[in-house]
Amino acid sequence: MPQVPQTLDALAVRTWCGLALEALGRAREEIDAINVYPVADGDTGTNLYLTVESAAAAVEAVFAGYETVTGAGPTGSAASGPVSTGVTGAGLPTLADTVRAMAHGALIGARGNSGTILAQLLRGMAQVLAVDGETGAETGGAAESETAHTDGQALRLALRQAADSAREAVAHPVEGTVLTVAAAAAEAATGTEGDCGTVACAAYEGARAALMATPGQLAVLERAGVVDAGGRGLLAVLAALAETFTGESPGAGRVAGEVHTRVNGMDGVSGVDRVDGLDRVDVNGVCVDGRPGEDSPAFEVTYLLEAEDADVARLRARLDRLGNSLVVVGGDGLWNVHVHADDAGAAVEAGVEAGRPYRIRITHFGLGDAHTAGAAGRPPRERAQRAVVAVVPGEGLAGLYAEAGATTVLARPGEPPASGELVEAVRRAHAREVVLLPNDADLRHTAAAAAEQARTEGVRVALIPTRSAVQGIAALAVHEPGRRFDEDVVAMTSAAGATRYAEVAVAERQSWTMAGICQAGDVLGLIDGDVAVIGSDITATAETVLDRMLAAGGEMVTLVLGDEAPGSIAAHLEARVRESYLAVDTVAYRGGRQGALLLIGVE
Repeated sequence: MPQVPQTLDALAVRTWCGLALEALGRAREEIDAINVYPVADGDTGTNLYLTVESAAAAVEAVFAGYETVTGAGPTGSAASGPVSTGVTGAGLPTLADTVRAMAHGALIGARGNSGTILAQLLRGMAQVLAVDGETGAETGGAAESETAHTDGQALRLALRQAADSAREAVAHPVEGTVLTVAAAAAEAATGTEGDCGTVACAAYEGARAALMATPGQLAVLERAGVVDAGGRGLLAVLAALAETFTGESPGAGRVAGEVHTRVNGMDGVSGVDRVDGLDRVDVNGVCVDGRPGEDSPAFEVTYLLEAEDADVARLRARLDRLGNSLVVVGGDGLWNVHVHADDAGAAVEAGVEAGRPYRIRITHFGLGDAHTAGAAGRPPRERAQRAVVAVVPGEGLAGLYAEAGATTVLARPGEPPASGELVEAVRRAHAREVVLLPNDADLRHTAAAAAEQARTEGVRVALIPTRSAVQGIAALAVHEPGRRFDEDVVAMTSAAGATRYAEVAVAERQSWTMAGICQAGDVLGLIDGDVAVIGSDITATAETVLDRMLAAGGEMVTLVLGDEAPGSIAAHLEARVRESYLAVDTVAYRGGRQGALLLIGVE
């Protein structure tokens, strides 16, 4: 059995992250099953697990980086990737480096509403623990910096800051959610004297009591007969924190049987009406911002954002008008944005105006409840009959695909999605039948692996080997969920196959191509994946490519403009088609940061 840390140091943080990941792994399906708020999409446990997984990986990278730099022997499992480290007198990374890595990992890996809030909770703790360490280092060196903030008092302050910062990150806090549970944990810790183990156990007990009271604070939970899923996940994380310092899990054999208990059988549920500063929400107004409404927004939009504080303040105000469930967490130039909105494109565009959004994820919510068990006597929601999952290269196309009803996975330049990301997208689509559009020839094997995995989970998946986003647009245009699956797949495959695709890009280095030798900075026109034109002017090269494609005929031209494409190129090409090719229509879209300057499709 590993040694139990006695103080809150780098090793304790590492242990906590590992135990929290294990706890959420065990509880993931259970938490997913009780997820009815703010949207009953059955993914809270999964989202929390993925968030902590990212945090734990970042912590492991700190230890691996230290071992790489110093040549020290391994102190446990470690992820690859050297990072900057500080070394304490004990031969470990500093607590400040470790908690910063934990917070950063959670921030960039946060998923969903609860995962985003958890990332801010961890960031709040890191703000206290890391700053205290720096202050101590300025006055007394490494040894003093480590002893100044590793006791129970530091943990109390960290939990308090965590709860407060998470509350501030949510546009309209609601009673009976993970925020309530976090506040109760902080309050219980504040009133407890003792070492880290004693404080952590008190925080757990306070959180547990608050969790069991959530159905009396949020009507949708009371009617469903469950506790808040996000709060249940936080309880697992706090149990891991207590186990880190005591060697025993305080919730062993107790909570698992209670979270599914009906409201009438829960102790302490009645009589809870309001917490100061929070809103009560009825089941007919299921929205995290406390503003009742009969219809929930259609999309969940999340992205990382590089932006200044002033720009983020304006972004908050704009997104608050667009939708609900708004959570913006982070700081120091990097933010994680989460919102539910009907206009996914506008939510992404708001991020573009504020700074540089990336890792954009747009999920189309299915109708009703995502659970297998009925809530408050309501029949369980069946899976949607059919859905489309598509990989897209830019945020503009992500919005376009999402508005057409597709679940999207953003392919970032140089970072193609892994098969696990595609499998997760299939799960989010929550359908019996899924049409998968990889939109990239290089993703053929990745998409095939994801499709095979989804089939083992009972989902009927058809993989259409689209090689470009414009082929995916053509396939979506003929998609009809109401017809037989095989007929729909044949029609979509035929439409994609009848669409020739091209792109205009700038050469990064000298290279041999099918059209000759290109130099760095040359403009390349690629048709069906091969370089066909080498030029010096973007618009002229694009016109040559379009002429070659239309020489074989065509009825529809699709243009997808990247952010760095000339502003006049769309009008120029549209005029060219109008003047030279009869009965050929042209449509243009903004693709955002999609890698290529221009994508062209000819149907």
